[in-house]
Amino acid sequence: MLRFLLHYGIHILVPIAVGLLFYKDKKIWIILILLSGILIDIDHLIANPIFDPGRCSINFHPLHSSWAIVIYILLFLYKYTRIIGLALLIHIFADSIDCYFLLSEAN
Repeated sequence: MLRFLLHYGIHILVPIAVGLLFYKDKKIWIILILLSGILIDIDHLIANPIFDPGRCSINFHPLHSSWAIVIYILLFLYKYTRIIGLALLIHIFADSIDCYFLLSEAN
């Protein structure tokens, strides 16, 4: 239960908190962009099964690969794409936490 709450809490609450705390002038647009980071889960559609609660997304799905994460970091570093990069990195962070829980459950 903690794994579920933390994973989806990061996906939903962190983008809202970042938008409210750091982008007060355009908070609604920023929150929507940050929440849209969930769209990289489109790569789950090419997996079989599409959803597997026991699978770590990091380095399994193409948009969750190390190469993709490097691109997300580069997007974050560039001023004009910073919010998009942040959205994608928040998503990767949430999925990394989920993978951590999977590893600790296995041990």
